[in-house]
Amino acid sequence: MFASGCFGTAKHYGIVFAIMPATLTADSLRICLAAFLRSLGVGMTGVLLAIYLSSVGWNVRTVGMLVTVGLSGVAVATLLTSFLADHAGRRRTLVVLGLLTALGALALATTRRLELLLFAAFFGMINGLGRDRGPAYALEQALLPETTTPERRTYLLAWYGLILDVGLAIGSLLAGVPALLRGHWGWPQQSAYSVAWFISAALALGAAALSATLSSRVEIAAPRLDGPRRLAPNITAESKRRIAKLAALTGMDSLGGGFLTSALLSYWFFRRFGIGEEWLGPLFFGARVANAASHLVAAWLARRIGLVNTMVFTHIPSSVFLLAAALAPNFVWATALFLAREALVEMDVPTRQSYILAVVRPEERAFASGITTLTRNVAYALAPAGAGLAMSGVALASPLILGAGTKIAYDLLLYFSFRRIRPPEELK
Repeated sequence: MFASGCFGTAKHYGIVFAIMPATLTADSLRICLAAFLRSLGVGMTGVLLAIYLSSVGWNVRTVGMLVTVGLSGVAVATLLTSFLADHAGRRRTLVVLGLLTALGALALATTRRLELLLFAAFFGMINGLGRDRGPAYALEQALLPETTTPERRTYLLAWYGLILDVGLAIGSLLAGVPALLRGHWGWPQQSAYSVAWFISAALALGAAALSATLSSRVEIAAPRLDGPRRLAPNITAESKRRIAKLAALTGMDSLGGGFLTSALLSYWFFRRFGIGEEWLGPLFFGARVANAASHLVAAWLARRIGLVNTMVFTHIPSSVFLLAAALAPNFVWATALFLAREALVEMDVPTRQSYILAVVRPEERAFASGITTLTRNVAYALAPAGAGLAMSGVALASPLILGAGTKIAYDLLLYFSFRRIRPPEELK
């Protein structure tokens, strides 16, 4: 039943690739497909990681620490990618990132030693966030706007985001593989989990292979590395101010998001309502479907009310729904409120990235995307360990309340800081 459901879902979402805009280039399609494969593994890891580690005897504090270490590795890789990708080669950088991700998944499959898993979490960028916001994501998003017009930029990024969330949705369903193997074929628990991590490694290798097939058109001529000053592009003073402010604000948003990783949210549902991965997989599948559908709605809405308004006026209600979910009396209400939150929370993703890339010069885009993604990843990395402590020492729902409150504060600051700075297409 689970396998047929996954096959039917994959077949249904194959339509997504078929109906994507015909103006996309071969490189754009390869980028989207590589992102799709990568997000399958991220979606599965987000649901399974905390439950798996709990099954081998780890407490929630240690789980939070590993999630933090993994996201710290993501942050460092994003920093290096921001400065070095154009010099090392964009294709080569994407391939290396895919190989490192595969090694991280293989470590989960082959060892339970804390010190080895912490090492693998950092260098293998083990992502318990449940969302793909790493260095490959930043680099791919910097490449995509160069293939389209300013008027179509938000739509292209929305399609990219939709593909990512479709992958996360199906990956959430794949999190049911261990339960399927245990329940239908009697596999031992740890062997069943190992299969999931081997699948995740294979998906990362597939993404790396696709990245290797990108054409030379994705590369740019980079200056020689004569010293540290030559690492970054020539950024105007105005762009520096905008990038710095946007990076600080997106970091604040991500600090709130770091309290709300899929690993910890699935653990909250697991402990609060006593449900296992056979229910959590479909629940997070539904969440990712809601995320995916919202991307194109966000692009449509942004053309009518503007990018900043779309970001803020959809994001605040999503946080209110999350606060309500924390207080829900039963699983049904918590699920309904959580899914309502997920239908809105990602609408700021394509609009924010489109806005960041629109208010800087084309040659500044890779740097702007990398730096704003870096601050997001640093903030993501800081929060999970604190969330684990709060869950065990204060209240199980602490991360939901802290995350929602931080995100509301971010939305208000973003609106009052950038409501008068419009992208080129909104000035016409």
